[in-house]
Amino acid sequence: MVVIKELSPSYPLYDVFLSFRGVDTRLSFVDHLYHALMDANLRTFLDDDEIETGDDLRPELKRAIKGSRASVIVLSTNYASSTWCLDELVLILEQRLTSGQLVIPIFYHVEPTHVRKQESSFGVAMEEHKRRLLEAKTNTEKRSQVAEKINRWSKALTEVAQLKGKDAKGRKETEFIGEIVTNIYRRLGGHLHSTLPLLFGMEDPIEFITSWLKDRSTHAADILTISGMGGVGKTSLARYVHGLHCCLFDKSSFIESISEKCDAKRNGLLDLQKQLFDDISKSSKFQAHDTISCTSMIENGLNRKKVLIVLDSIDSIEQLHLLLGKQGFHPGSKIIITTKEVSLPERYAPINPIVKPKHSKLLLKGLNIEASLQLLSHHAFMSHRLKEGYEEVAKQVMVYCEGHPLALKVLAESLYNKTITEWEDCILRLKEEPDLRIMKVLQMSFDSMQSNNDKELFKHIACFFVGTDRGFMETILNSCGIRTIGIRNLIDRCLLTVGPDNILMMHQLIQEMGRDVVRRESPDRPEERSRLCCDKESLTVLEENKGTRNIKGLFLDTQKLEKDTLCGSIELETDVLSNMPNLKLLKLNYVQLNGSYKNFPKGLRWLCMHGFPFNSIPLDLPMENLVSLDMSYSNIETFDLSYSNPQPPTKRQKVTQCRSKDKRLLGSLKILDLSFSEQLRSLGGFFELCALERLYVTNCPSLSEICESVDQSVELVYINLSYCKNLKKIPKTIGRLKKVRTLLLDGCGLSELPMKMMDMDLHDVLKAKIFLSIKSQTTSSANMPSDFKFGMTSLVSSNYFPLEKNNLSNLSFTMASLPSSLVFLSLANSNLSNESFPMDLSSLSMLKELCLDGNPIVSMPNCLRTLPRIQTLSMSNCLKLISVEHPPCTLTRLNLYSNYWKPNYKNLLRKIAFNPEMAPLELIADRNLLAPSSFEIEGMIKIQPMEDVKRSLLRRLGWRTLKFTEDRYMVTNYNYGGSEESQIQMYYEFGIFSTIYKAMAMPDWIFISCSQTAISFTIPQYHKKLRGLNFCIRGDLFEIPKIRIRNITKNLTWIYKHFIRSFSVCRESLIYASHWMFGMNEMQVGDKIIINLEKCGDDLIHMCGMGLAYDSGQMNEGPTLDEDFKKYFTDKKYVKYRDPINRFIKDWWGISVLDDGSIKNEDPLEYYKSWNHIIGGDLSAFQLVTGEYFLHSVDFLRNLFSSASPNAHFKERTVLFKTFSPTMANIAERLNGCEDSGPAGLKSLCIGRLSIVFIWHNLPVQLG
Repeated sequence: MVVIKELSPSYPLYDVFLSFRGVDTRLSFVDHLYHALMDANLRTFLDDDEIETGDDLRPELKRAIKGSRASVIVLSTNYASSTWCLDELVLILEQRLTSGQLVIPIFYHVEPTHVRKQESSFGVAMEEHKRRLLEAKTNTEKRSQVAEKINRWSKALTEVAQLKGKDAKGRKETEFIGEIVTNIYRRLGGHLHSTLPLLFGMEDPIEFITSWLKDRSTHAADILTISGMGGVGKTSLARYVHGLHCCLFDKSSFIESISEKCDAKRNGLLDLQKQLFDDISKSSKFQAHDTISCTSMIENGLNRKKVLIVLDSIDSIEQLHLLLGKQGFHPGSKIIITTKEVSLPERYAPINPIVKPKHSKLLLKGLNIEASLQLLSHHAFMSHRLKEGYEEVAKQVMVYCEGHPLALKVLAESLYNKTITEWEDCILRLKEEPDLRIMKVLQMSFDSMQSNNDKELFKHIACFFVGTDRGFMETILNSCGIRTIGIRNLIDRCLLTVGPDNILMMHQLIQEMGRDVVRRESPDRPEERSRLCCDKESLTVLEENKGTRNIKGLFLDTQKLEKDTLCGSIELETDVLSNMPNLKLLKLNYVQLNGSYKNFPKGLRWLCMHGFPFNSIPLDLPMENLVSLDMSYSNIETFDLSYSNPQPPTKRQKVTQCRSKDKRLLGSLKILDLSFSEQLRSLGGFFELCALERLYVTNCPSLSEICESVDQSVELVYINLSYCKNLKKIPKTIGRLKKVRTLLLDGCGLSELPMKMMDMDLHDVLKAKIFLSIKSQTTSSANMPSDFKFGMTSLVSSNYFPLEKNNLSNLSFTMASLPSSLVFLSLANSNLSNESFPMDLSSLSMLKELCLDGNPIVSMPNCLRTLPRIQTLSMSNCLKLISVEHPPCTLTRLNLYSNYWKPNYKNLLRKIAFNPEMAPLELIADRNLLAPSSFEIEGMIKIQPMEDVKRSLLRRLGWRTLKFTEDRYMVTNYNYGGSEESQIQMYYEFGIFSTIYKAMAMPDWIFISCSQTAISFTIPQYHKKLRGLNFCIRGDLFEIPKIRIRNITKNLTWIYKHFIRSFSVCRESLIYASHWMFGMNEMQVGDKIIINLEKCGDDLIHMCGMGLAYDSGQMNEGPTLDEDFKKYFTDKKYVKYRDPINRFIKDWWGISVLDDGSIKNEDPLEYYKSWNHIIGGDLSAFQLVTGEYFLHSVDFLRNLFSSASPNAHFKERTVLFKTFSPTMANIAERLNGCEDSGPAGLKSLCIGRLSIVFIWHNLPVQLG
């Protein structure tokens, strides 16, 4: 079912918004002005409601202001007495700053100075507002908010009075109004609301171009290229933004349909030059009679003015040079170019320009479903909604159009006021013959290509290669004499895209256009065409034996034919192909061929025969020129063509004979695919496959043997043996291949990885001797390191060397004999545990991607750190994974995503830790990765039991006391992972510490508290440095509300959504305590701060409060040591007490006592401050708008998922995760891994200044 909702089209609602005081001017001046504006075709908003209700502006007024291109503010005597007028004024001035709205103040019988200084009637009105509004508010917070609002009104009046406006004093009203209308018309550039094109679904491109036009960050002139396939909306978008923003420039020009006009008229380009010169020049004397002279005149104009130029439909670099010249532009100028060839504008480079232009690109890809529905409904039903009953046929039309605006418009207009039956008939016709109006527009890109080779390449791809691998296509077509270098040209002209995994992608209408070009070679006789890609037509040609020499490619897949087309299984004679001598590409899927294969076309390059019925390949099949052979889903049992050679070569002969490819049955074969062949048992004869580059043998459950001759296919670059479950070992000779870049062994039943021999150093030999000595004397090896134990055990059990001790000097041990040239290795779903990996993988020196998905590993294997170039590591769906610690620093992508789900399943992962020098990382994971207790992703979130938190850390937070009840457990609900009972935890994320516990009273370090859900205050003067802010909530909480902290002074906002979603507790009072680490850049003396709780039940919040935390003046408020106590550190006879005492002091005070008795201060916050993505650090990935940040740990994972907040719209779409701040990485490196919790038997108690009782293994020791 199609769900339809009404959307607003992406164009301004009004040309002009009128802001006025009704009692002064509604029935006189404003009424006359409104009608004059409307008569001038300026769409104007006038509020007819004279009654002001409520404290805030009505939503329709806000929408009208934001949707207008200009605002006229009629400042009359009683204007300031209306709070609505003042609110309108504030919003209008905001739009002036943010969106460039044109603002024209009209001083209607008032003095501008009275407005600016709030004197006379304006002063009286402002004083009355202060008195009335402030007296009505008894709550401190609300009084503060009112005072802030009045201050905004005052600033707005001052600002508007300083703008260049118009004074009505002494003017005739009709002349004055005419002057205002003329001024607005001129400054809007004459492009009014009614003349702008109607656009749907273009909000994002409009926002992008608007931001680009208003960008003044550099003094350069900028060039923007808008590209996309024909009919996608390039011209309409360019015309729209030009009409919307041309008033921001000294001069502007829109030159439309340049390539078409140049082709249609001999002097077409000269006419266009004249139009451009007239638009940017004040002179009306155009005396040039040739394009060169005219270009010189245009260059002079472009150098002297800040201009906006739109050049639509450029298709050659000569057109750019003649229209823009080569001398450059005035600083701040903007040039928009629409073209079907993306790279063309980049070749435009002015000679010695005043400023070098900066190039940007915008690619239009079509409309989404909602915008497509709206456009279709608008043109087919003249409505924003579909007519009832048309949902299914509309869906079919949208599937055909794939978001193409022109196609939707053309078909919708042709179906206007038509019945559902007529819609269905139209859809059926489109399947047989495309609409010529759509094809004509799309074919312009094809026709403009100068190279016949590129046109042939396009037709081949449109007919046969959409959805295939780019490398696969290039290999086949290069062998057919097609130069595939032209693929760059197709991409530039938006005829083709290359998607993920190098897959060729083409818009359905573009593909249909390409096939239509082939169809029109011979509309009524398919056999005369160069290519046959329609299964029905191919079957007809073959059954009637009408093949001709014109046919270069023929595809037939009987499984795609409709049942009524087939009369049982398809059986054909091999002779039907004998009349096609130029046939190069042949696909006959699930076709029974009878007869001799010797008459097959000898020029075949690609042969695809899925479901081949025989158990072996016919020897009379001419395969000498085959480049690709696809026998997937076949009944083949053995693939080994070496038996066709009456004298199989010896090992010495193999390499020599491989040099003579013409003597090989498959000497030209580069791609072999035998996937899903359930009967395939063995694979061999590789010396016949000297040119083989890509081998696909996946999902062959019977395959148990691959010949050791695989090393004779020396050109292999890609091997896929995935899910051959009966394959117990791979050939040892595979390691001899020098060019293999990709090896996939997913889901194979490998019992072991083959090992190869290399010299060991003396240290490893000694280890081996010890191991073998133990092995020969006892059956236990429990004391051996697990990775070494596994490696040596594998080596011994594999019989690679005897156990005699006199052979130990020749031992070697390293990774499996895998090709050292590997770049991508996949071992997914192979039942590999940590013990399955060797100690060292450094021999895979070129490896960049490693996939270990679905394996029962519990931690990241240590050997992965020996991979010198690894960039991508995937451990998705590793359900037993507990930790990932210190992955290689070269890693740029880590995938821990898991789609496994069962009721009550809990993710086991508890710790992810990184090295300080780690590069920025793309972390791929799902929300269920996160756990509610004893969990850490270093740099993102750290959760630990409160009893493990050092007391020195709590003291630094200003948390002098935390009075927990005896019940130290709580049930928490987190993200999407259900609930879990755990101890009370300390949470740390984004520079914010927090905890939740049961208590009846607020902590004593909270200084300001109230019973409301908002607190406002000004940071007071204090003699110590501000360290942070403590904020607490007490109430019957079951869900932690979002906390919004705003620094009004610095215009900074942080919206924090806690990691824990809710609690499962009885109606008991809970305390949520948090500490926010703010620095001088975020908060300082005199800053106005407002804290709000969002989405919370007011009746559940009993109280909230805050307190400021300051430094003590010295790093720690710890003790000083007297001389008697120092002896425990300086006297050797007390050395056994030194470490336990030091651990206790460090835990409590955050200091260390050195050997000489001196104290070394250590800041317990230093490590937490070293994290990168914290307040005061890099929060750019969490920025909504400038200065406003939405902080929620789940959004670290938004590379896969959208934000948890439905309204969150981040400036950056993805997060590049970096654990530590670059400036703090050395601190992290020093502190990381230095945690020492001390012996388990040590308990401590602090009494007085430093009177400590230690209980060490039940032996009391009195100190102090």
